[in-house]
Amino acid sequence: MATNGTPDLGTYMSNSIRTIMATAYKSVLSNPREAKFAFRMQTLFQKSERQRRKMKEQEGLEVPPFLISSIATTCNLHCKGCYARSNGIAEDEAANQKATLMPEQWKNIFIEAADMGINFSLIAGGEPFMRKDILEKIAEVKNMIFPIFTNGTLIGPSYMKFLKDNLNMVPIISIEGTAMGTDERRGQGVFKRAMQSMEMLKKEGLFFGTSITVTTENYRLVTSSQFIDTLRGYGCKIVFYVEYVPIERGTEHLAFGDEHVAEMESLLEERRNAYTDIIFLSFPGDEKALGGCLASGRGFFHIGPDGSAEPCPFSPFSDSNVATMGVRKALQSPLFRKIRAAKALGWEHTGGCTLFEHREEIEKMAV
Repeated sequence: MATNGTPDLGTYMSNSIRTIMATAYKSVLSNPREAKFAFRMQTLFQKSERQRRKMKEQEGLEVPPFLISSIATTCNLHCKGCYARSNGIAEDEAANQKATLMPEQWKNIFIEAADMGINFSLIAGGEPFMRKDILEKIAEVKNMIFPIFTNGTLIGPSYMKFLKDNLNMVPIISIEGTAMGTDERRGQGVFKRAMQSMEMLKKEGLFFGTSITVTTENYRLVTSSQFIDTLRGYGCKIVFYVEYVPIERGTEHLAFGDEHVAEMESLLEERRNAYTDIIFLSFPGDEKALGGCLASGRGFFHIGPDGSAEPCPFSPFSDSNVATMGVRKALQSPLFRKIRAAKALGWEHTGGCTLFEHREEIEKMAV
């Protein structure tokens, strides 16, 4: 425990990663190839934990255990309330699209990250499966795992082979719970196509999961035993709950309050005890118990398509670029330091993101 009564963040994150990998290993014991990979990664994570601790002790550099990286500026869907389109990451018109790093540049970023003890990068977009050239290149960084957040509609035979050849690439298929909820937000027929992708992944014995945006209206449904049983039947090994951020005006009532966060954590604890073969994750989770938001390098930071180092995907402001200065220097960016010095990560807020609600203050810090 830290002296202020909140858990020591480094210890908490390390313990969480160990728990995740132990659960992942247990869930794939019946698949020798997946089990061998999970066991190797467990050993690697222990080494990386020591590396992050060493850098903190010797250099005073806090190295986060994971990154979020948006590699694609296009998407084949137009989901309601999409943060990537709202923040200008995903655009249909080529003239409006942000510059995107080359595949080799992404690979070099992740090589440096892995050398620093960072073993995870959540891959986002746009739709990441629209950039197979980038996915093929970063898959070569074998000492990192890349959960790929996808709508699941583009996973076909060629991608099935790619995923079988690269077990460090883990599809996380986004749905909204029910078929009605998914199609209402994502488009007619999307739920059926996502479920077909899950069936293909299960048939091939591949490790994959699902991502669900949780709101005040659906969180009890998508955490129910009946719903989890359905996902288990499709072969899901990870269920990733993301709290809704009210990007669209008039949807503030869908965002979690403190009471929803507390109930959600209680429900997830029940599910973790009941389903030991499934990994349950929530984002951002119980920030107050951890002394505030994990963004700005405290637990992670976001890399935009052009390499910009940003506090988080919902706070697209930057004063540094990992492609030109590297991950190490980006972690020490003036913006990240200002945010932490101002205690902005602990500011009061409603809904899933502190920095999104206080975006005007953060934008001023980036100047």
